[in-house]
Parts: sequence; structure tokens; C-alpha cells
Amino acid sequence: MNLPDDLRYTKDHEWIRVSGNEAYIGITDFAQKELGDIVYVDINTVGEEIRQNEIFGTVEAVKTVSDLFIPVSGTIQEVNDLLNSQPELVNTDPYGKGWMIRMTIADPQELEGLLSANTYAAVIGG
Repeated sequence: MNLPDDLRYTKDHEWIRVSGNEAYIGITDFAQKELGDIVYVDINTVGEEIRQNEIFGTVEAVKTVSDLFIPVSGTIQEVNDLLNSQPELVNTDPYGKGWMIRMTIADPQELEGLLSANTYAAVIGG
């Protein structure tokens, strides 16, 4: 299981890469494997301020649609446009080109409650 140590994770299977007061968000390698082939990513919350654990979009796989939960409160600045034409990047490169949103973090203290790679691995039985 691919779990980069420089990321933080949620029990809902999102990852967050923090740089200053900005962050990139996506779903974990575990989540994309559980969902199967991703066919559509629906995020229409750019410019919105979203509170921690609220839904910021959905991801559609061949067999299911799953909500995406934001790991920390903040404002969504950008959606990864590549996913419009290449949603499969979430499957092939979940921590790289398959990122979903870029956001500004409203409350950096919320990061403290997120999971490390080791803790997340225990959650998913890794």
C-alpha cells in the first residue's frame, strides 16, 4: 500500500499535502482501489469556504458514487482540471497528478487531528 509519510490522512480516506497555508487534497491509494475505475470527478465548490469534514464534491466509479470530505476547514481555490478529461489519474497517480483540489487552510490547528501514514495504515488494516 502506497502511503507517503509527508501527507496527513483522514478516516474517510482523503489525503492532504500542506505547504504554508495552502494544501492539496485527494483520495488515498486504498480508496481508489476500493472504488475501482474512476470515471468522473464532480467538484463545483471553487471559491466556497467549507468546514472540516463537510462534503466538497463526489467521485464516480463504474459501480458507485462516493462523497469527498474536506480534511480541514478552508476555501477551495482550484480544482484539478486534468480530471475533467482524465479522471483515471485518480487511479494511476492518486498522490501526484490525481490530486483533486487546492485550498487555503482556515484553521491550521485542525491539522493536528489528522492521521499520520502509520496511523492511517492501522485504520485500513495495513
